Amino acid sequence: MDLSLVYVASINDSEPDFGVSCLHGPEECAGNVQQLCVNKYAPFSNWWEFVKCQNFQGRYNIGTPEVALKCATTAGIDWQMSGAGECAGLDGSGKALEGVDLLRKSTLLGKELKITKSCTVLISGRAVCVHDGTWKDCENGHTISDFVRQIEDEYKKLNK
Repeated sequence: MDLSLVYVASINDSEPDFGVSCLHGPEECAGNVQQLCVNKYAPFSNWWEFVKCQNFQGRYNIGTPEVALKCATTAGIDWQMSGAGECAGLDGSGKALEGVDLLRKSTLLGKELKITKSCTVLISGRAVCVHDGTWKDCENGHTISDFVRQIEDEYKKLNK
């Protein structure tokens, strides 16, 4: 199974730090960069702990250098040595070139997949459910057990 996050943003070449505009502003873009870089350079379990830690801090704190560095430590990631820090910015800013490029690529992938709402759940590239204030377009359910069942069904289909 491959779990990833694709970020909803718009390409904006006049945006000075990121080249994209994120729905909740530059701090959200910085948080997206931080998460993409940790995803690239840390094992899955550490990356997921990092994402959960950032989300636990509240929407308005995601993307701040302090939260990135705190969550890296909490998730067992060596920010300086793992590659994640260099990718996102050793200072935790989320503005380093490699990370900004990852965000731009993620934004383009979101457009290609026709993702317009956060959170859109895709299984094998197909939208199976959207949460936008409430769950929508979830013909096979929206609970954890529903998603597990759908993933298991897809796995069986792919491995016949």
